Amino acid sequence: YKGGRQWATDNVRTAGQPAKLIIKSDSSTIRADGEDLAFVSVAVADQNGTLVPHSDAALQFSVTGPAEIVATDNGDATDHTSFQSPERKAFNGLALAIIRAKPDANGGSIVVKVASAGLPQASATIQIAR
Repeated sequence: YKGGRQWATDNVRTAGQPAKLIIKSDSSTIRADGEDLAFVSVAVADQNGTLVPHSDAALQFSVTGPAEIVATDNGDATDHTSFQSPERKAFNGLALAIIRAKPDANGGSIVVKVASAGLPQASATIQIAR
């Protein structure tokens, strides 16, 4: 409260068991110049979409279309998995894949998929600008 009026609120939810993967790209379109990147985040969530912060699910990233996975990460400084690996464990329920369109791509789309044992696969589509 500020000046006697409600100023902000917050909700805290207890997460259930991991039930799905939520994938989001920071860009809906990238250029095929070999330099433009899309940062694709993945969250391990319960059936209600609440982040499961204790999840360390093993994730497998893949791409279809004229693109490549530049790196994966999870923010865990003790994880010594190569950044170039398409496999990464979630850390605190989160992971990231960095995607680049191939320089010779002439438009089209990229589909980034993430899979984990026992969870439905999730995907995000990124368009390639001409």
